[in-house]
Amino acid sequence: MPRLMSALLLGLVLIGAQPAFAQPAPPNDAERLSKELAALQAELAKLKNADRPAARDALVCAEAVDSILRHEEFYKPNYVKMADSVLKLGLHRAAAVQANKIDWGRQPGRTVLAYRSRVDDSLQPYAITLPESYGKEPNKRWPLHLVLHGRNGTLTETSFIAGNEGKAAKPGEDWIQLDVFGRINNAYRWAGETDVFEALADVEKRYRIDERRITLWGFSMGGAGAWHLAVHHPDRWSSAGAGAGFVDFYKYQKKTEKLPEYQHKGLHIYDAVDYALNLANIPMITYGGEVDPQLLASQTMQARADELGTPVKLLVGPGMGHKFDDASFKSFMEFHAEHSRKGLPSLRGRSELRFETYTLKYNQCGWLTIEEQQESGARSTVESTIDSKDVLQVTTTNVRALSIERGVADRVQIDGSDVVDLNQAAGANLPEVYFVQETSGWNVLDYDDSVAFLENPETHKRHNLQGPIDDAFMETFLCVRGTGQPWTPELQGYAEWSLSRFEREFDKWMRGRIRIKDDSAVTDEDIAQHHLILFGDPGSNSQLAAVLDKLPIRWTKEGLEVRGQAYDPTTHAAVLVFPNPLNPKKYVVINSGMTMHEENFKASNAWLFPKLGDIAVLKFGPAKNGYTEETVWADFFNADWELK
Repeated sequence: MPRLMSALLLGLVLIGAQPAFAQPAPPNDAERLSKELAALQAELAKLKNADRPAARDALVCAEAVDSILRHEEFYKPNYVKMADSVLKLGLHRAAAVQANKIDWGRQPGRTVLAYRSRVDDSLQPYAITLPESYGKEPNKRWPLHLVLHGRNGTLTETSFIAGNEGKAAKPGEDWIQLDVFGRINNAYRWAGETDVFEALADVEKRYRIDERRITLWGFSMGGAGAWHLAVHHPDRWSSAGAGAGFVDFYKYQKKTEKLPEYQHKGLHIYDAVDYALNLANIPMITYGGEVDPQLLASQTMQARADELGTPVKLLVGPGMGHKFDDASFKSFMEFHAEHSRKGLPSLRGRSELRFETYTLKYNQCGWLTIEEQQESGARSTVESTIDSKDVLQVTTTNVRALSIERGVADRVQIDGSDVVDLNQAAGANLPEVYFVQETSGWNVLDYDDSVAFLENPETHKRHNLQGPIDDAFMETFLCVRGTGQPWTPELQGYAEWSLSRFEREFDKWMRGRIRIKDDSAVTDEDIAQHHLILFGDPGSNSQLAAVLDKLPIRWTKEGLEVRGQAYDPTTHAAVLVFPNPLNPKKYVVINSGMTMHEENFKASNAWLFPKLGDIAVLKFGPAKNGYTEETVWADFFNADWELK
């Protein structure tokens, strides 16, 4: 029988509901754990400089046990013992921090560390494994394997810590390994994607990592995550590998009926098959068991890559289901070892690229950044070659503005426009050279125009300011509840329910507690730092009233108008994302949390796509446990944040 993979890879199904046997701890254990948690929290409260790394590593133990008690996620009898072990670990670390005798994260083996997320100030765990040879060469920069776990319906922060802490390093491994938590089971989408890069950034602060030799791989849900992170960020990894991970929505969910256009368009954000051209920029290997239905994902990706002439290596496990066989896994890891030895090429070594994107969220590959699209949400491509005169020839589709790093070549020509000397452009005062497409062709910006362009004075869609609504919850955000006299009590009731639902669902499914403030307590610093998520109406929420005249809707005490259509605010709500008029570098969101809800998280990670685009009108009505909702109309803004 083939050797089974580690517990992170086996038995972790990609689809399926959250297990029904989640339950609270037995009453006596729950009472005892609560008292011991309080004792740990009291010790942690004594720590000075509580946000230094070692203190975070202790604090995360308390947050983990608090979470498993709060959510009543004792899926198995041994989860009580796991909670005990995590509390004990937290006490040990608290004492060590107080005594300044940190004894973890420096010796070979696996340990769990933590970082504080900018998204919601939560502490998020990750596991780091140091190889047996770690410490023998103090100045060595280590290659890194970033590993994504599969879907595990019984995973909690507590079981993650208890299941990883203290494991030995595997003999022969000559890399540091990062196993991310990913905020549990979201296929590394949304805040789960942010988690991957925040964990990686924390590791790079603590350890000497060779950034040119980072290997990305995962299996099952981790394979789906590896696909999307590989093709969306193709310049970050020396190689990437995906085992049995889905790459699209329709085939994976066996859906033949097209979704509404505003949802169908949103699939282009995360469907990895739509980014297969980017495989030209990253060594990629994929695996599927011969009798595993998920082999279809690897075959789908390979077929699209073949159409585009981009490489991907496919391994098929003979007679295998949803797991690796020994020989395939050996080949899989040898592929990564080969490309890790080579590392990422130098900037000039990557002058020839092929890149595509549907969203400015994923707008960069090496020396290239697509700054603006002509048609937002449509396919944009950039391809380049070096001609016989050593001129970088760049061809584009659906690109309105782009930037190029100077070091990639001496001269560049875009779509047949004038040849530009990259060394002298803009007075050689910026690391990038900026180009804007005009009627006459591509115009290179001088220094002053480049600085002005970066300020985005006309508020076009740009990276991290491109929507949809759900994008606001990938970075730091603040929910603001209205406390004044509402114009429409019915809408106010719906808004309060919507905020409560978001608070509950984000805590359960994205593993973080959202920040909430009253509208009267919002400060200038809040406006500068956060996306503002405003709940209520212009009567109840003073922050909403402050931006109302700059929003693309008409809203008065008498009624609501969106795109020239009148709606009754006693039964209808406009929800939208838009650049905040008080700080156009951040979003303002009106009356919406994430547009995916509990049923989507329970069903399949493939359902975690935007449900409402950038703007929608919802019809609401009272129901037994809250409100009903119906999408009356929804759409995306264009590249200039305008409605068609």
